[in-house]
Amino acid sequence: MKFAIICLILTTGFMTFGWTANQDKIIDSLVNTKVEREVDLSSQLVKISNTITLENAGKSGVSSFLFAVEPSAANHLSFIGAMSKGDDDHDGDSESLEVARTTVPEHKESTFFRVTFKELLRAGKSAKVDVETVFTHHQTPYPATISQTEPQLVLYTGNVYFYSPYKTTSEKTVVKLSSSSIESYTKVKPVLQSESEITYGPYENTAPFTTEEMKVHCENNSPFLAVSSLRRLVEVSHWGNIAIEENVDIRHTGAILKGSFSRYEYQRDKSGANSVWSFKTLLPAAATDVYYRDEIGNISTSNLHELLDSVEVELRPRFPLFGGWKTNYLLGYNLPSYEYLFNDGDRYVLKIRFVDHIYDNQQIDQAYIRVILPEGAENIELKTPFKVVRGPDERHYTYLDYWGRPVITAYKSDLVEQHIQDFEVHYTFHKWELLREPLMIVVSFYLLFAAVIVWVRLDFSISKDAASESRMRVSGLLEQLQSVHDQRVAAYQAYDDAINKFKSSKDNAAFVSNRKKVDADYKQLTQIITDLQAKLKAEASDTADRVSLNRSQA
Repeated sequence: MKFAIICLILTTGFMTFGWTANQDKIIDSLVNTKVEREVDLSSQLVKISNTITLENAGKSGVSSFLFAVEPSAANHLSFIGAMSKGDDDHDGDSESLEVARTTVPEHKESTFFRVTFKELLRAGKSAKVDVETVFTHHQTPYPATISQTEPQLVLYTGNVYFYSPYKTTSEKTVVKLSSSSIESYTKVKPVLQSESEITYGPYENTAPFTTEEMKVHCENNSPFLAVSSLRRLVEVSHWGNIAIEENVDIRHTGAILKGSFSRYEYQRDKSGANSVWSFKTLLPAAATDVYYRDEIGNISTSNLHELLDSVEVELRPRFPLFGGWKTNYLLGYNLPSYEYLFNDGDRYVLKIRFVDHIYDNQQIDQAYIRVILPEGAENIELKTPFKVVRGPDERHYTYLDYWGRPVITAYKSDLVEQHIQDFEVHYTFHKWELLREPLMIVVSFYLLFAAVIVWVRLDFSISKDAASESRMRVSGLLEQLQSVHDQRVAAYQAYDDAINKFKSSKDNAAFVSNRKKVDADYKQLTQIITDLQAKLKAEASDTADRVSLNRSQA
């Protein structure tokens, strides 16, 4: 919570600084010769596509133009993008244009964006530009509460005319609705309603900054879902895996359910047209080991389908979501690092999405992203396709970590599907760092085994145990007696071999030599046995007597 507050303050300060740093003037020589607007109200989002034909009626070239958003809609704006179009409207002629926020000192109440042309718009020339805007929370449930069986009605408030700092010669607006059930709408002639479309205009010679309130009250039972908080964790491993985990708080922002909920009626009549029973999330095609759970445990009502370019996961909460209801869940999966992690020597680049596709026409109020890099990563640089607030760097500790793994944090509010774009994290990582953890394991086991050896071999007792030491000495003497006895038996066998050889060869000299050697060995071994018996008798007389008895019997 503290991090969210800090990020909000930083965002406000950053935007305020940006507004004062970028200032523009309105060029009166630019004219909107033709404007075609399409206002899409078929979902919970308000998507407005503006096709603008601009003419430079001045005497000098113009490098950019201003796009304005009326004050009533500025706080709901989530995305703006611009594309240049050719005269024949072919897709191949479209090019993305740079869009930057700016201010006009004379009109501080309005929000302006500077759209830069690819080429200088010369005097007397025209250019066609498509400007797409997406607004969130811009449709209000009206009435605010409904029963389980009632349809959901929403109210949209906008502008009949194209809000622009330039004069507009001709314009037309088409409003697309989710159904043909319309309660009421603003009628500014010429206006035409046909099925689920309302057409305003064409209007001629509209002055700059002209406003006329447009209200559309209609039925809209599309899922009014909003992700109130998305906490996305990306953990990078140089052993070939990238782990993704998303903690999602999601709520239904439609008309609040009035009265009690009846599951019987819901199952029988499929009542609750605006309720959300399930939604589909799209993951990267390489996603594996997908899991879906909440605080209770695994949610088994999900389905997974592998498509050609993605993995489709149908998520079904434990209960249907009605207006004002909310739920929380965890969604995680693994990705192969070779598809998202690239390197040039010791310099690495992680290229991955800032957010994933959670559901169709998604809107995310707050998104927090944490990127955990391998321990030892340094010279870290974050590059994003849109402006985000960089949070304070952190350290994450897990098994075999010493300094901790660097964690990059970022924050952004008010995201839609157009924000599903790749961001980049550049960092330096030495390859020999990969050997550090295996070496730590090897050294740890080596020290453990050495400690066990020392513990077993050494006697750490404070007082001596005389009986135990005596038993150990007796055991040692018995082992020595057994060994010497075996050697004496071998001497007997050598004597027998010498006799057999003498019988066959009749070589008296060789026999005498072998006998002398055997006699010397026998006497020496016998003396050793006698000495060992004496020592054994001193330690344990009973044992010595048994050894002597066995010897005499042998």
